[in-house]
Amino acid sequence: MGAMPHKTHLSVERREAPAAAAAAAKPGDGETERGVFMTEYYVPTAESETELTEKRSRFIGRVWPVQDEDEARRHIEETKKEHYDARHNCWCYRLRSGVERYSDDGEPQGTAGQPMLNVFQREAVVDVCCVVTRYFGGVLLGAGGLVRAYTQSAKEALDAAGISVVRRWVDVAVPCPYALFERVKLEVENAGGVPGEIEYGAEVLLHALLPEERAEAFSARIIELAAGGIVPTAAGEVFRAVPLK
Repeated sequence: MGAMPHKTHLSVERREAPAAAAAAAKPGDGETERGVFMTEYYVPTAESETELTEKRSRFIGRVWPVQDEDEARRHIEETKKEHYDARHNCWCYRLRSGVERYSDDGEPQGTAGQPMLNVFQREAVVDVCCVVTRYFGGVLLGAGGLVRAYTQSAKEALDAAGISVVRRWVDVAVPCPYALFERVKLEVENAGGVPGEIEYGAEVLLHALLPEERAEAFSARIIELAAGGIVPTAAGEVFRAVPLK
């Protein structure tokens, strides 16, 4: 994954997690629970699969976007069935509800599931499930080597999946001549927004998706840039995932 733009501030309110979620944990699984409400959050853009080799051991990393624990568990069980002959299928998942779980699946405690989960915590990514399958190559890696391998595998899988930001966007319609189209797109990016739908005709109609707090300043900037020849209009609001570059 390439360098990501600066992430805007997360607005987070913590509250008690439901007791039922704690009861769902299997014995031996690591777990933490923090009920959260987010006005902006980060998710995997797509599914991914990567592979690395460390001292003849194969590590196959997979990442999926998920909506709930049932979906995460389904991916885990399907991976275990697919790679039934692997030595370990270590996993973790992290949900926007605050539920976080992980398993070392027979690796020394603290060398697999928790380091994998740490990757998604550092990137502030939620609604994600990750499984790293290890085919043992005959050479022991030691605790430090295992932590590095599982961390790298999870990170590479996340990089391959990409990260999207989910938030409320203001849809601003900007009619502009073709000569100013690229400049207007640049101003959208400078305002922390992303281009939405684009309609081509006698002129271009660009729908700019902008953070709510920046929409007014963006509109003023476009009016100034075009000396009043372009008048952006608010076309509504959308709550959606947009890939980060």
